[in-house]
Amino acid sequence: MNPNDAFKAEVMRNIEQLKNNRELREASLEWVAEITPKRYAYNFNWLGRPIIQVPQDMVAIQELVWRVRPDLIVETGIAHGGSLIMSASLLAMLDYCDAVASGELLDLQRPKRRVLGIDIDIREHNREAILAHPMSHRIDMLQGSSIAPDIVSRVHAVSQSFERVMVLLDSNHTHDHVLGELQAYAPLVTSNSYCVVFDTVIDVLPHGSCLDRPWDIGNNPMTAVREFLRTNEDFVVDEDIEAKLLITVAPHGYLRRKG
Repeated sequence: MNPNDAFKAEVMRNIEQLKNNRELREASLEWVAEITPKRYAYNFNWLGRPIIQVPQDMVAIQELVWRVRPDLIVETGIAHGGSLIMSASLLAMLDYCDAVASGELLDLQRPKRRVLGIDIDIREHNREAILAHPMSHRIDMLQGSSIAPDIVSRVHAVSQSFERVMVLLDSNHTHDHVLGELQAYAPLVTSNSYCVVFDTVIDVLPHGSCLDRPWDIGNNPMTAVREFLRTNEDFVVDEDIEAKLLITVAPHGYLRRKG
């Protein structure tokens, strides 16, 4: 076995051991429960914009983008725009790597890969900051409820122009809303790509951890994922991702579409 393959095999053994280490995984969830009320996820930026994610999930998304090599990333929930900027920058690197490998010139004005963000309220100061960012030429934004029929129809129409699609769900975290998003956008996810449902961790946090929000234990993205998977055999939870991260706000939320 060559050294590269040997290292990959070692990593897989590590992940398998972590997957079976219940005490460590429970301790990780306890840590997430402790840092959530302190708004830990608010502390980080991507290329200058607040991203409101924990670093481990940011690394996981980077790995998935490289593995899947999507042409389009659909995101629900925009907030300050950091996640849109991250997705756009990762897609820019893919385009650059493709251009280097093929010897073709990279057209910076007409990028092949794009990000589509949806939010019911894109606040003007955030919109202006996103549009002023160097990655903005890769980003399109729609304002409206992500489960409104007209928004869903527009996203489906856009996605038809792309071969590989990834979806990231991070908006309203109530059960009904997330289930509606899964039903609307999971069909867009292409084979062996992902639909990532953030903040499934709400279901294992202490009751009342989300303060004045309408979601809580029993009414959150985790409960929506469970119901969705009961009636949809096209997706499977990628348990390796959760095991390798340990710290994540999306336990059981990394859903891979079967090939």
